Amino acid sequence: INAVKIFNEKESDELIVLDIDATRLGKEPDYKLIQDLAAECRMPLAYGGGVHTVEQFERLVSLGVEKVSVSAAAVADPGLIERAAARVGRQSVVAVLDVRRKGKGWEVFTHNGSRATGLDAVAFAQKAEALGAGEIVVNSIDNDGKMKGYDLTLARQVREATTLPMTVLGGGGSLADIGKLIHEFGVIG
Repeated sequence: INAVKIFNEKESDELIVLDIDATRLGKEPDYKLIQDLAAECRMPLAYGGGVHTVEQFERLVSLGVEKVSVSAAAVADPGLIERAAARVGRQSVVAVLDVRRKGKGWEVFTHNGSRATGLDAVAFAQKAEALGAGEIVVNSIDNDGKMKGYDLTLARQVREATTLPMTVLGGGGSLADIGKLIHEFGVIG
């Protein structure tokens, strides 16, 4: 809650809360915590982690979450994207792709990067858009935490393959890194 207050004071554009262990541990979203965060948050709030049913999407939206992110559940059941978009609106459905470089492309991973899916990241981004995702988050596992810059080639390929608003994660370590991303792609998360 204190972190949300700080982001409110800094007038952040959006807050994304991801419980990266929920799916791996088989946990549901912590609805009480999410409700408390949404009540304090003065900006759009996105949540992801442990979401695998349309009913969970609806419950989270009813608590004040504007966007719900899915990763492993969307890989296991891509139709979840379509069903959720039909119930809560595509603007509230965010597809998260955690990817690792594989040959000349990238493979989607789930469960904190511990499970390879065999899915091509760019093709899955296109599929998510076709099914009704309203936004996409692309996380380069290879670059995550290294603070040496984003994988601009990955971002470019996803950008060219989809028209969705896109957030890029993994590798940012300076304002210059963010500047390169914005220079190349315009306003981007």
